[in-house]
Amino acid sequence: MRGGNITHHEYMQVGKGRDVGMNQISSFEAKVANGNGEQTLSRDIYRLGRRFDFYRMLSFYFTTVGFYFSSMVTVLTVYVFLYGRLYLVLSGLEKSILLDPRIQENIEPLQNVLASQSVFQLGLLLVLPMVMEVGLEKGFRTALGEFIIMQLQLASVFFTFQLGTKTHYYGRTILHGGAKYIPTGRGFVVYHAKFAENYRMYSRSHFVKGLELLILLVVYLAYGRSYRTSSSLYLFVTFSIWFMVASWLFAPFIFNPSCFEWQKTVDDWTDWRKWMGNRGGIGMSGEQSWEAWWRSEQAHLRKTSVRALILEILMSLRFLIYQYGIVYHLKIARHSTSILVYGLSWLVMLTVLVVLKMVSIGRQKFGTDLQLMFRILKGILFLGFVTVMAVLFAIGGLTITDVLACTLGFLPTGWCILLIGQACAPMIERTMLWDSIQELGRAYDNIMGLILFLPIGFLSWFPFVSEFQTRLLFNQAFSRGLQISRILAGQKDIGEFE
Repeated sequence: MRGGNITHHEYMQVGKGRDVGMNQISSFEAKVANGNGEQTLSRDIYRLGRRFDFYRMLSFYFTTVGFYFSSMVTVLTVYVFLYGRLYLVLSGLEKSILLDPRIQENIEPLQNVLASQSVFQLGLLLVLPMVMEVGLEKGFRTALGEFIIMQLQLASVFFTFQLGTKTHYYGRTILHGGAKYIPTGRGFVVYHAKFAENYRMYSRSHFVKGLELLILLVVYLAYGRSYRTSSSLYLFVTFSIWFMVASWLFAPFIFNPSCFEWQKTVDDWTDWRKWMGNRGGIGMSGEQSWEAWWRSEQAHLRKTSVRALILEILMSLRFLIYQYGIVYHLKIARHSTSILVYGLSWLVMLTVLVVLKMVSIGRQKFGTDLQLMFRILKGILFLGFVTVMAVLFAIGGLTITDVLACTLGFLPTGWCILLIGQACAPMIERTMLWDSIQELGRAYDNIMGLILFLPIGFLSWFPFVSEFQTRLLFNQAFSRGLQISRILAGQKDIGEFE
């Protein structure tokens, strides 16, 4: 036919793999945020911004670095707001303001105003453009249905979490520089990320910041409850921040397949304890040892400028506000405003650190060969602690609420000491203090890991939680794939047992 000169062409269309897993998306967002941070520091952005006209400048700003800068300002506004509230509560200014008769007369209109503006604060204005766009294309009934489905699939939790990712990596690059490529993989996503992997990835970017905001909210709630006339006022002011805290702390586990299966939880806990206990050394990677990971997390501090280190230390000093404000509200302080109260609180803090150092030294010297001596040392320290606490309860007027308040005040102080020690690592790394800083960091990571793991372990007791998570967050095909993988894994375990 046609002399045998007909050619036949076949085409195969191949699409680029997309990031659809939580960790892959976060790695991509971190990579792009690092790049935008470097662009913000470059002279090119400065020159383009100076030479564009006003409208092109706005278009250029909001399509490049402006989006990340606005995200960082949004998060910083939350910090400024909460630390301002913390100052008002601990200093007594908020109490005097709310108990003023002139304020008491207008408290109801104030609550109504806050209630009305809180509707817009929840993100309604940010959602309206999406609803309008989908409504014009598919109809407003379809747009409303898609919006409701997005909320049921926890889209707000996901995007709130990614807001923290953008802010952390963009801000760190602006402060310290050193953006680098982060591979995402784009592999097969039906797999369960272990707890230790999630902790390594999100510890400093989300978990630390989420726990800081959580302590701020708890302190504001605890010390403002005695005089606050209505709980609705507190709810209107802080609801969105509570939502952000919950998203930053638990979103990686909510979007992690099979996170609430009991056997997976047990395996994750075993892997976590093994990772935390491994000592670093030559050839040990961050995936194998906590110590190696902890050192890698401080790599940007070793290559940064002196100005950035000074700013890092100054920002760390904000954690001292908790202790300074809380110690004067303790019942054992007897309403004293003397500076000696604050000085005694530092004496208690240093005593706790010395005791922890003694336990660390005892573990190193007696932990392997002289178990009896190490247990005697711990017993003596425990008896001394019980004796001191008994005397304070019986004579000094110490209460349980004072102990809980001291915990809220001293934990941020210890974290401040840790951050300053990390920033000054080149100066103290060869001294005896460095081992203490490292053990303090291990203790804090143990505490944070335990706080995050407890809700996961509790929910894993109930089998329906895992089924509900899988069906709610993923489509039917994905759910079926997970069920098949569980069956195959069970058959494999049975075959190995036989």
